[in-house]
Amino acid sequence: MQQRAGLNDALELMKDLRKRCEWDAAQTHESLRPYLIEEAYEVDDAIRSGNDSALRSELGDLLLQVLFHSVVAEERRAFDFSDVVEGFLRKMKSRHPHLYEGGERQSWEGMKAKRRASIVDGLHADLPALHRAFRLQDRAAGVGFDWPDASGPAEKVEEELTEVREEIARGAQPGEYGVPDPRLVEELGDLLFSVVNLCRKLGVHPSLALDKANVKFATRFQGVEQLAKER
Repeated sequence: MQQRAGLNDALELMKDLRKRCEWDAAQTHESLRPYLIEEAYEVDDAIRSGNDSALRSELGDLLLQVLFHSVVAEERRAFDFSDVVEGFLRKMKSRHPHLYEGGERQSWEGMKAKRRASIVDGLHADLPALHRAFRLQDRAAGVGFDWPDASGPAEKVEEELTEVREEIARGAQPGEYGVPDPRLVEELGDLLFSVVNLCRKLGVHPSLALDKANVKFATRFQGVEQLAKER
């Protein structure tokens, strides 16, 4: 039976490419940054499409980025792939103390909160706004700042929608050249934030929910466009 390839084979290939391929040898952590982001999006697209073949291929491309950065770091004598793996194992076991350390089951956000000075620590400011809102609320919930159930967030959505309607009734509208009214920006932001919280409390990630709504709208509107062309 033919032996299946493993991580070590992939790592050795990456090291060989760094030695013998001019393009691979020239890359740095900085130059590889755009590819890492691109590959993550392509994995996401493959998951969205439900195409297992594409997902397998794109996961390989994402793995390439992990191996690439690990080998570049090893050449700098900063760390190597084994250090990455050890860090991964240590982190996963610490996240599950009830399984590996004889401890009690704990909330991951609650455990991390003990090591953070603030809920914003380590939360990148460039995260997409919907995801950042979700993570901020998730972290706040990890330290006990949360609704007991979904009824509270649902009522908050109604409250914020009422405030948006009040601004509209007062005459708030886009200003000259389409510059938004600051009052509407604030109230609509509060409304969106409360909807994100409702999604979180119901176990739905707002980015995934909005993505499905985007696909549904685009599909339906393409049908309208096709009908218009036929007429």
